[in-house]
Amino acid sequence: MTAQIRDYPFSQSDRLDVDPLFAVLRKEEPLCRVQMPYGEPAWFATRYADVRTVLGDARFSRAAATGRDQPRVRAHVGPPGNIMSLDPPDHSRLRRLVMSAFTMRRVEALRPRAQEVADGLVDRMIADGAPAELVEGFALPLPITVICELLGVPVEDRRDFRVWSDAFLSTTRFTPQEVMANVGKLREYMAGLIADRRRAARDDLISALVIARDEGDRLSEDELLSMAEAILVAGHETTASQIPNFVYVLLHNPAHLDALRENPDLVPKAVEELMRWVPLGIGGSTARYATEDVELGGVTVRAGEPVVVAMNSANRDETVFPDPDVIDFGRTDSPHVGFGYGPHHCLGAPLARMELQVALRTLITRLPGLRVAGTDDDVVWKSGLATRAPEHFPVAWD
Repeated sequence: MTAQIRDYPFSQSDRLDVDPLFAVLRKEEPLCRVQMPYGEPAWFATRYADVRTVLGDARFSRAAATGRDQPRVRAHVGPPGNIMSLDPPDHSRLRRLVMSAFTMRRVEALRPRAQEVADGLVDRMIADGAPAELVEGFALPLPITVICELLGVPVEDRRDFRVWSDAFLSTTRFTPQEVMANVGKLREYMAGLIADRRRAARDDLISALVIARDEGDRLSEDELLSMAEAILVAGHETTASQIPNFVYVLLHNPAHLDALRENPDLVPKAVEELMRWVPLGIGGSTARYATEDVELGGVTVRAGEPVVVAMNSANRDETVFPDPDVIDFGRTDSPHVGFGYGPHHCLGAPLARMELQVALRTLITRLPGLRVAGTDDDVVWKSGLATRAPEHFPVAWD
């Protein structure tokens, strides 16, 4: 019997709601067939265990997607050779080149600077007075400043970065032609910075990548460009989206906000729980292709078939997280997949965690009575993008 093919996404996302069909599928059809807006039909994994298998098992390949009509929520496909399209050992080779910049030790060394940036942004918000724009005034400039200083990118160009990032994440906001044009602008921009570092190296990550290319021959010129682009975009996008998401959730759960105000040392646990609870993406993972027949979720995925995983569903799996729809800062074990899993686990997760901790602690301690300025309808949510977050978020405080 041929499995039913469902259109995915199953429904239009509304703010931070999770589609109730996920819970049904986890119980009744953990591996179902879906047709995404673009690409060939795929298997869709909703259970935590199956999601981790697909993301971590070498029998499921990203590289095998090259040249295929990959299931996806947007028309464009990333360029071949991008680190996200590779499997080990090529993926591991590129990842090792930048891992040292994102170790816990290196990230903790950046914490004072992140705190300085956060305090400066709040100082400006207080000086200008309420209402203030949380996204433009705080959530975006904080991670952009940190990643730009790490890479060696002029932070004053950050308005361009936002357009380029949105183009990378566009589902319907940009046409395919506009996406390619903006990707081309980003590539041209990064190529100019690389050429500048070839003339005069500095103490930054772009210079380190250029040296690895020119003196160590450890990556190609295309790989150098792709790595620099990926770090710039991914290095701020998740944090810039999750800061307003987290604030929105806390403002709608005042008991949790009060708990953090009373004990700011709970912030690291709050960040982990909110990373689990908040459904950031709308489209599922990039597809992995089975390289051999694999038993998964009670069915056989045949060699050559694609599988897409639902991290939002995995993070609400009741077999792993008791009362998964409840926000609980006291969870003692939260092995969420908010930063992915396996070889493609987010390289910048330590940096994102640190920035989110700094952001939350700063906002709750320095802006007492933080609230939406106006009504919920004044919070404008992103549309036509692969991630969910407020785009405009007016706030006030006491």
